[in-house]
Amino acid sequence: MTMDHSKITELSAKHPKLNVSYTYGTAGFRTKADVLDSVIFRVGLLAVLRSKKHAGKVIGVMITASHNPAQDNGVKLVEPMGEMLAQSWEQYATELANASSDDALIAALQNVVEKEQIDLSNEAVVIVGRDTRPSGEALVAALTDGVQALGGKITDYGLTTTPQLHYLTRCLNTQGTPDAYGEPSEQGYYRKLAEAFKRIVSGKPKLSTIYVDAANGIGAPALHKLAKVLTDDLLSVQVVNDDTATPTKLNHQSGADFVKVNQKKPEGFDLKPGMRCASLDGDADRIVFWYADNAGTFKLLDGDKIATLAAEFIMGLVRKAKVPNINVGLVQTAYANGSATAYVKDTLKVPVVFTPTGVKHLHHAAEEFDVGAYFEANGHGTVLFSQQAIKAFHSTTGKTAEETEALEILKALTDLINQTVGDALSDLLMVEAILTSQGRSLADWDSAYSDLPSRLEKVKVQNRLNFEAIKADTELAKPEGLQQKINQQVAKFKHGRSFVRPSGTEDVVRVYAEADTQENADLLANIVCGLVYDQYGGVGERPAKFKKVDQQGNIIA
Repeated sequence: MTMDHSKITELSAKHPKLNVSYTYGTAGFRTKADVLDSVIFRVGLLAVLRSKKHAGKVIGVMITASHNPAQDNGVKLVEPMGEMLAQSWEQYATELANASSDDALIAALQNVVEKEQIDLSNEAVVIVGRDTRPSGEALVAALTDGVQALGGKITDYGLTTTPQLHYLTRCLNTQGTPDAYGEPSEQGYYRKLAEAFKRIVSGKPKLSTIYVDAANGIGAPALHKLAKVLTDDLLSVQVVNDDTATPTKLNHQSGADFVKVNQKKPEGFDLKPGMRCASLDGDADRIVFWYADNAGTFKLLDGDKIATLAAEFIMGLVRKAKVPNINVGLVQTAYANGSATAYVKDTLKVPVVFTPTGVKHLHHAAEEFDVGAYFEANGHGTVLFSQQAIKAFHSTTGKTAEETEALEILKALTDLINQTVGDALSDLLMVEAILTSQGRSLADWDSAYSDLPSRLEKVKVQNRLNFEAIKADTELAKPEGLQQKINQQVAKFKHGRSFVRPSGTEDVVRVYAEADTQENADLLANIVCGLVYDQYGGVGERPAKFKKVDQQGNIIA
């Protein structure tokens, strides 16, 4: 069987390539929605080839730009078991998106077929979901043209959270097998989470209402639906910032990213001590928790806090249940707070592994453990259970009531936690289940350790490719000499830590710093920013807060 070149050319004409360069990165393609039409059409072509490569398994496509403003959009592909697109295929996506003519596009497709030895006679099945952005519907139409141009079948699941699309993909591919993941429907997703949550919290005193900032995105209707299935006797949820009818409100002064970056409450909240709050992002794959202490001070519980809570709880259950040969581990990035890392290693005695930034790296490393928890500081993460661990939880018999209860909770957690990808709704229920089981408040949870003050800045540079990060992004190999200068400055600060890493999508480098006080963390960040800007290709207007440093490393302004 060969490709129908005339059909590809005919449908491609509806989606002309613009004079724009595109790159498929960790977040897939993401940019202004009005330049994505041709890209999404070509992603449809690639999704068909990926499905054929997997002998007709379902490939998912999610159209979203997560925490970006409403005028942006994006697209990412989902593998048969709900994972992110295999890294080796990211280059194909980039090549297809940038093919300058129909001939170049067909040649790029043929290249994938030949290199991957794809049998074009195989079936191809694609499913698609989208968030609430106004551009989503037209982009689904472009994707549909791409899928049909290569003879694939497509099912549009309409408005879904990103994690729901991952869930649906895995469910469809495992139906009728011993590894069946769940019912492949939106209601099936809600029922699976609700039933698992109920198994953990039944009979325990209910916590006070949690107020959830839904960023005026797709998480709002999804959480309303989940709350109906849960019923109020299990969990009391109040959804705030749920206006999906006004596009400009999406992620505006709200959402997990806003709260994490600005360290303050989102719009729409009259925050008082005792309130329990959380924020989702625009496509509901991230969550952070927050509250006000008795003095009214804003307090954030980010991905690091979620990871340590989960690791501590699960490790405790494994020990109580006396499940043999189960290794629990935590995966972090360089952005993890130093206090979190020390707490997990030294107090919980749980191994910690570092990976480069990006969920695909964390997910892969977490799979090396029987129980692998991973969370980025931004609140994106999950817990993975190996097949061996799941079998062990089911085959172990508790000899005491305590052991039996621990085993039942472990089994319920494997259903409650979305193991395909970070999932804000699943993680919300995981945290609430843990806190309910332990009868803890957000302040109790927060008191386990104190975050070191930190600051994240960015510097515009002439060429980000001049910066090469190594050792899981914690050091720079290039430009030569910069790492030594950073080390020299870090040594001047108590609990000092700083690293520089290039952005994956724009010509900026990100500068992270930690120290014993907020003033020192800010100062260290601005010294390192000044070093980068003044000596290693900074461009644009120089921010006044960046510090100037002489050749001996002394601050001169």
